[in-house]
Amino acid sequence: MARSRLLVICLLFVTLAGAAHRRARKSAAPFDYYLLSLSWAPDFCAGPAGNKDPLECAPGRRLGFVVHGLWPQSNTGRGPENCGSVSPVSAAIITVMLKYMPGQSLIQHEWTIHGSCAGVSAEQYFASVRQARDSVQIPSELASPTQTLSESATQLEAQFAAANPGFPQSAFRATCVNGKLQEARICLDKNLKPRQCTASAGECAAPSMTILPPR
Repeated sequence: MARSRLLVICLLFVTLAGAAHRRARKSAAPFDYYLLSLSWAPDFCAGPAGNKDPLECAPGRRLGFVVHGLWPQSNTGRGPENCGSVSPVSAAIITVMLKYMPGQSLIQHEWTIHGSCAGVSAEQYFASVRQARDSVQIPSELASPTQTLSESATQLEAQFAAANPGFPQSAFRATCVNGKLQEARICLDKNLKPRQCTASAGECAAPSMTILPPR
């Protein structure tokens, strides 16, 4: 009798685990590649909109590029978002990710909006975020400028390509808002290897962008 009861319990556990696994797989959405978004903190913090977390925007932080997110992207349009309910990001993951992303709310937001579409666990998703960011070198001209710069998107993309010789220049995109640098975007395949961006990655159409120095 005890053996039969144990067998029933084991079968129930396997069934529940399988159902959970199927739900996790179902939450993944089709996408073509990843877009690593690096936000330029000085211009974001100087703007009127957005959540100005002190971890990013407090005077003296002197942050330049920070990770905004790693987004599942479509070749032809915006990638999938909000692909299912997710659990809160654990304190252990947040502790590690604060070295890359300036704020707990941003970390949770990116997991909810974009990570939920990757079809992996939070641990795997944020490990991919770290791997993607660690693979990219920031150009020396943009590491910590001491004065306001003015560059075109093409110039900034060429600087990133020169700092990352293993990447094609077409793997980089620069975006802007109201003539100010918004983000550097890096296109990566699903194995986090550099690849050509598509038009859906966006690009600044202004002839030049203002790039404020870190403060």
